[in-house]
Amino acid sequence: MDKVRIGIICPSEIAFRRFMPAIQKLDCAEYIGVAHANAKEWFGDNEPDETLILSEKEKAENFQKEYGGKVYDSYEDLLSSDDVDAIYLPLPPALHYKWAKEALNRGKHIFLEKPSTTCLADTEDLINTAKEKRLAVHENYMFAFHKQIAEMQDVIASGKLGDVRLYRIAFGFPQRAKNDFRYNKDLGGGALLDCGGYTIKLATMLLGDSAKIAYSKLNYTDGFDVDIYGSAAMVNADGVTAQLSFGMDNSYKCELEVWGSKGFLRTGRILTAPDGFEPTAEITIGNETETVKLSADDTFGKSIEHFCRCVSDDKVREENYKKILKQAELVDEVRGE
Repeated sequence: MDKVRIGIICPSEIAFRRFMPAIQKLDCAEYIGVAHANAKEWFGDNEPDETLILSEKEKAENFQKEYGGKVYDSYEDLLSSDDVDAIYLPLPPALHYKWAKEALNRGKHIFLEKPSTTCLADTEDLINTAKEKRLAVHENYMFAFHKQIAEMQDVIASGKLGDVRLYRIAFGFPQRAKNDFRYNKDLGGGALLDCGGYTIKLATMLLGDSAKIAYSKLNYTDGFDVDIYGSAAMVNADGVTAQLSFGMDNSYKCELEVWGSKGFLRTGRILTAPDGFEPTAEITIGNETETVKLSADDTFGKSIEHFCRCVSDDKVREENYKKILKQAELVDEVRGE
């Protein structure tokens, strides 16, 4: 397979800090360049903020200094480039649909930061467009590729914990700066679309394709127009339940607990283990607790590799469409839509 030539829309922190180191190690993909928005793309018909435009341009130039590649002076220049096969899109969620749709219409594969879009209808439209054009769409829940998940599933399948009675998944973090896009409704903010999506994705992996939302609650606090924390329960056809909790004005938690008839398993970095970090799990049977080392992994690199397989393999691409749609459906169910 030829290398997938990838350009980046927006010189974001995650692109610089996580995507670029990951792609440098891969044989399946090649970094071509990064685009910063021009005044029209960023501000429309409003008066442009030249300071912000200059800041974004400087960030893009830092990509070039650190990693090489080309700086595109507009998203349009990148999308119209014949040197690029695919777009990595780490913009705030509310901008995903617009620019992903534009990229698909230009014949580019799309590697989206999560969530795919802010609603099921937009995600369905992207997938339908991608199907028509035989283009890949990938939603970057990179934790899903970590070896520790398969290792914990092996523990569950072994029967060591007995029959699973309940999964508990919690992901939340302290409040960030108020100008963070996560707290901005117009940019697709809200706990559900951010940390809540992680818990839904993991629960689906554990419960299987029959998983559905049993109940949900989104909570708001004074001073914000987005949901700040929430909870939900998911259940599968066998009646196994996963309790979910999430928030972005919480003390930090990133936990999975598997409660079985004979024992339970608990781990604390199930969704956020960085490249090279060795997570651990505590397995308690009766009065005995064992701490087990789990494997280190590079999830961002593996997510890019999966995207490359979606580009080259029709079957993998179709299966990925289904996973993205399932996630979007469940998120809409949590919102009661």
